[in-house]
Amino acid sequence: MHELGKGSSPNLDQISDSMIVRKVTVGSMVLLAALVAGGYMLQGWIFARSLLIGGLLVNGSFWLMQKDTRRLLRRIGEIGGEAVIASEKTRFFLRSFGRLIVVGLLLFALASRISIDAVGLVVGFATVMVSVVIIGLSAGRRWSPDKV
Repeated sequence: MHELGKGSSPNLDQISDSMIVRKVTVGSMVLLAALVAGGYMLQGWIFARSLLIGGLLVNGSFWLMQKDTRRLLRRIGEIGGEAVIASEKTRFFLRSFGRLIVVGLLLFALASRISIDAVGLVVGFATVMVSVVIIGLSAGRRWSPDKV
């Protein structure tokens, strides 16, 4: 997950990493939109709203996680040194746990104000995971040998 600098030409790994993350993000949002529309038609607004809340929270968290991961890799590449690497890893993990706490607090605040369907929320949370699996399986077919 390397970021491209100004004037530098991208190599194959940089292009594929960036494209995979973009595909997962776009695929997850398209899947979320389809699930919300289908959930509204089949189950009603509370279910669709719960899907939307779960999907937006997990997609936002995924977007922030990939930004933090890119920052971590960039800083480790620039600085080096075992002590600095350990401190950057610690900062990354603390940010990740902080993000989980914020998502939990947002869920608590939302659930105290509006009714949330638990199944819809969980399905909304699963949109990024389903996107990763779909993108991973489609990429695996392209990269696997034709005859094994």
